Amino acid sequence: MAGLDTNVLVRYLIQDDVRQGFLAKRLVDAALARGETLFVPITVLLELEWVLRSNFEFPKSQIIHTISSLLAAKEIEIESETSAEVALELFRQNKADFADCIHIALAHAAGHDPLWTFDKAASNVNGASLIKDRQDVPE
Repeated sequence: MAGLDTNVLVRYLIQDDVRQGFLAKRLVDAALARGETLFVPITVLLELEWVLRSNFEFPKSQIIHTISSLLAAKEIEIESETSAEVALELFRQNKADFADCIHIALAHAAGHDPLWTFDKAASNVNGASLIKDRQDVPE
């Protein structure tokens, strides 16, 4: 099973560079023709969201749709897929960044709740807690 880097996945999905888009499509299509599954590390998913948002100015709804489609694809195996699905749902329902939602989902999956944070938006997500002052920190 081959893995995909963010830049290959972006070129495959967006096709913003003719040469690299062609090469990415050829790589993916050849792997799929051989019946191979492609591996996407959770860090690639994290970076993909950032690239779609910051470089291509995708709205949140389009980012959710794109990541949801990747999670649904049988030809793709995403590292910590259950956590990625939880993170996507947290992202859909909250104002927290996708990265924070991944952190919260992974911490929960590892049995380490809550995820302590100084980020107010992230702290509103179930599974995270805000540190405001000394009394918030358990001794």
